[in-house]
Amino acid sequence: MRFLTAGESHGPALVAIIEGFPAKVPVTQEAIDRDLARRQLGHGRGGRMKIERDQVEIMSGIRAGMTMGSPICFRINNRDWTRWSGVMAPFTPPEADTVTLAADPLLDKVSTVVTTPRPGHADLSGAFKYGYTDLRNIIERASARETAARVGVGAFAKLLLAQFGIFVGSYVTRIGGVGVDYSKPLTPTEQAQVDQSPVRAVNPELAAAMVEKIEAARGQKETLGGVFVVYATGVPPGLGSHVHWDRRIDGQLAQAVMGIPGIKGVEFGAGFKGADLLGSQMHDAISYTPETGWERAGNQAGGIEGGMTNGEPLILRAAMKPIPTLYQGLPSVDLETREPRTAGAERSDLTAVPAAGVVAEAMVAWVLASAMQEKFGGDTLPELQQAFHAYREGLDGGTNGS
Repeated sequence: MRFLTAGESHGPALVAIIEGFPAKVPVTQEAIDRDLARRQLGHGRGGRMKIERDQVEIMSGIRAGMTMGSPICFRINNRDWTRWSGVMAPFTPPEADTVTLAADPLLDKVSTVVTTPRPGHADLSGAFKYGYTDLRNIIERASARETAARVGVGAFAKLLLAQFGIFVGSYVTRIGGVGVDYSKPLTPTEQAQVDQSPVRAVNPELAAAMVEKIEAARGQKETLGGVFVVYATGVPPGLGSHVHWDRRIDGQLAQAVMGIPGIKGVEFGAGFKGADLLGSQMHDAISYTPETGWERAGNQAGGIEGGMTNGEPLILRAAMKPIPTLYQGLPSVDLETREPRTAGAERSDLTAVPAAGVVAEAMVAWVLASAMQEKFGGDTLPELQQAFHAYREGLDGGTNGS
């Protein structure tokens, strides 16, 4: 399976095309829109989230609530396009020098042409790569607004995984240095409670401390990063492969999560802490009984060994840097004059760690769904299910199970 997205932050819409998705998978618009709404929530989000009401509009590939096997195309309209249509028009120059914003108490206008790059963003590197001095051409596509399309894609992947009892969830463990050391799968009830939290934290006390930290950053015109956990339960052993570097499932997952704007680190299971352990402390002992089957003494490996899932819950953590758009501005240099300047602001968030966890869920789900199709094959859901159940039955009497 593969997908592509298109669209700019302030263009008319985001578009995604999914190719190779199996036929006969039940789909509801509510399931997709629910994840789109989850991405928009979180204390510390900016004014843009007060404008957009992300909903998917299916263009192809779905009929009567079922995938058809043909390419799936959907769009997510940008409601803010009405303010930017004269700036982002494909065939005419910008109609004005500034755009007046709505729903943002910290910023009333932004320039349509931007020549001073923001430190930490794609602005300067993108200008060098594509030969622009007007950074608007970089800003619009580099914006994390594009991740709404990825969440829509991931929602399709989740619907496929659900047919095999695989669930993907996430939660936030740290924002701005406030947090806990916790990395375990949640129950459905616990996950529902996390999604009701203003920062998607694992308990109300931690959420309150994080909100307080965010409000302090607001007063200082600062931004905050943090850490989130993504987990997947019900994952069968044997997804991925040890035989080539690009087939290793941990490598595929790391790339998918690192491809989210702002993510600077990914680790599985014990992660970097495992480097300080003895081998006997790090590796999960294996046992087997006819009554319980294959078991592990722990899950330091985070559900992956040798580039393959091992049947234990998948656990990964990701670190997100503070958002580099600061309302106070950072020292920079104008591309046209080469004179020192303070970087301007675009409409932004104080923190987007809660939303990033939802985006990472989508990307993890996509990698797992793709790996499921690679291993079990077939153009239709019934074909995948038949191969999957035969494989699971074989594990009970074989030597490669979990």
